[in-house]
Amino acid sequence: MASPSNAKPKTHGLRAVPVDLDQNLLTTRRLTLDLAAPLTDEDQTVQAFPDASPTKWHLAHTSWFFETFVLQPFLSGYRIFDPHYNYCFNSYYEAQGARHPRPARGLLSRPSAADVRSYRAHVDAGLAQLFASGQAHEPQIAYLLEVGLNHEQQHQELLLTDILSLFGSNPLRPAYRETPFAVSAQDTRPLRWISFGGGLYTIGHAEPVFAYDNESPPHRVFVNPFKLADRLVTNGEWQEFMRDGGYDTHQHWLADGWAKIHEDNWRAPAYWEEQDGVWHQMTLYGLAPVDPAAPVSHVSFYEADAYARWTGKRLPTEFEWEIAASSVAVEGNMLNSGALRPLPAKTSTDMMLSQIFGDVWEWTQSAYAPYPGYRPAEGAIGEYNGKFMCSEQVLRGASCVTPDSHARRTYRNFFYPHQRWQFCGLRLADEA
Repeated sequence: MASPSNAKPKTHGLRAVPVDLDQNLLTTRRLTLDLAAPLTDEDQTVQAFPDASPTKWHLAHTSWFFETFVLQPFLSGYRIFDPHYNYCFNSYYEAQGARHPRPARGLLSRPSAADVRSYRAHVDAGLAQLFASGQAHEPQIAYLLEVGLNHEQQHQELLLTDILSLFGSNPLRPAYRETPFAVSAQDTRPLRWISFGGGLYTIGHAEPVFAYDNESPPHRVFVNPFKLADRLVTNGEWQEFMRDGGYDTHQHWLADGWAKIHEDNWRAPAYWEEQDGVWHQMTLYGLAPVDPAAPVSHVSFYEADAYARWTGKRLPTEFEWEIAASSVAVEGNMLNSGALRPLPAKTSTDMMLSQIFGDVWEWTQSAYAPYPGYRPAEGAIGEYNGKFMCSEQVLRGASCVTPDSHARRTYRNFFYPHQRWQFCGLRLADEA
């Protein structure tokens, strides 16, 4: 994304400026504050582990994004809130200079949470002024605002998953939401298989609406006939894997995964703990019994791959997933539903895919790599996705804490294969 000293970014030409961009952006900004509202200022300062970030940092970083890439270069007379914040709240943009180390974000006791809220108010006032000036609907500025809006939605999801990691590390096992947690009374729906024909398919984003650069350009891929499970793998099915020695049988595991589970002594998904012979898991509602009918979550790619091998099946490729999702509505148990946890698949007699969007991100067997013809954008925005296209795996779909308007069929999420603090699960695939 362009800084004042760089060339302004080029837009892709296909996108029209959304007429409700200002309202959507300000609504998104308010939602971030609403998600932080149940937390104390102390909660917002602490970082559970190096991959996570404090809530206060998320609130500041998303504001820094707009200040640095939109307000400074485009709003005449804009006053930088604090020049030190560029160092404190830059994430990974080398073009923006030195920054505070990610593993040490929890040491930023200053600025205070109150200071960060003032910073957000200052940036929001600048954004309102930009919209009032009419500049916000110029194509280049509108594109940057759309990137910033979607970037903030990503951090809304991260804010909740990072709080779960923090509260899961707290011996009091506090709850983010005090609503009673009820384990589903329904049984796991029998797994069924949906078949798809092989052939040439077009993959990637080609619509005149916003998408990240890693979803383009559209290109043709050939796939063999395949089939997907109609629902996600459940906690109860995962417990069968555990009882059958899944974490002790090297034949199920990739070499790096086998090394990782021994290095970190993994015996169950993240946030699971056994009490008096009963498995519990940490949730945003506090510690609760594992719901056997709900989708398993907080498993790494290594674990997902091992489970699939144990069943004699495999994980889908990201292309298979996108082909299958093309006939499914982009809706499901996401942030707007308010559940804040994966829910069991609904009972249905229809031979249709369920839980494609929402509940958990789905690991695929596809490495995160550029599509044919991909070129990073000019300026700092080229650092947003492209430089991470190495040693990571693609996940598809959405989770129970993904903002609903952030999900789409072509969305490519990506994490390292050992990471599991996000709501990540799996769906089985097989040859047709």
